[in-house]
Amino acid sequence: MPYPDKLLVDDEEVVVHLHPHWTTLFWPVVRSLVVVGAGSHLAALVPPGPQQGALRLTLLAVALGALAVLLAGPLLRWRTTHHVLTTRRLLSREGVRSRRGRDVALSRVTDVSFRQTLRQRLTRSGTLTVESVGDGGALVLERVPDVEGTAALLHHLIEEDDERRAHEAGRSADPHDDPYGGWASGWHRASGHSTAPF
Repeated sequence: MPYPDKLLVDDEEVVVHLHPHWTTLFWPVVRSLVVVGAGSHLAALVPPGPQQGALRLTLLAVALGALAVLLAGPLLRWRTTHHVLTTRRLLSREGVRSRRGRDVALSRVTDVSFRQTLRQRLTRSGTLTVESVGDGGALVLERVPDVEGTAALLHHLIEEDDERRAHEAGRSADPHDDPYGGWASGWHRASGHSTAPF
């Protein structure tokens, strides 16, 4: 089962799955190209002789090490950072060796806002801030691609989730649908329990 499908509950669907904006990798790629160019130039300058092969192998090893630090690390961090909007939640996962995650149910979101610098407006990226009920504080997602469109989509999903929950509450209140005449759903609300995933 592919990520993030393995995290979904019943009747939950992925709407959009995002990684940080491609500009996250811009400078690592530029630095890596500089390393490749410099390494190739230095290898060409190694004078002929018995030590030429060993010196070029040393330069190659140094260049590969630099590429691992400058490019492989940022690329792996970019690839393992996930921002997922579903029909019920906003999920955030990041980290390579140690993982960090946060799930925010759409029903608990109180405010959605975004911020863009001038450069980010040119690339249509930005910072998305999601306020929610609870002790976790605001969820801040940086370098989100199409941040304005993502914020609008999140607002739309919240409205759809409100309508869905209102419809489900209406069905539970119908004595024909609820054999307990609404007593069971009222008990769940009063006791803090819920039959819904969130």
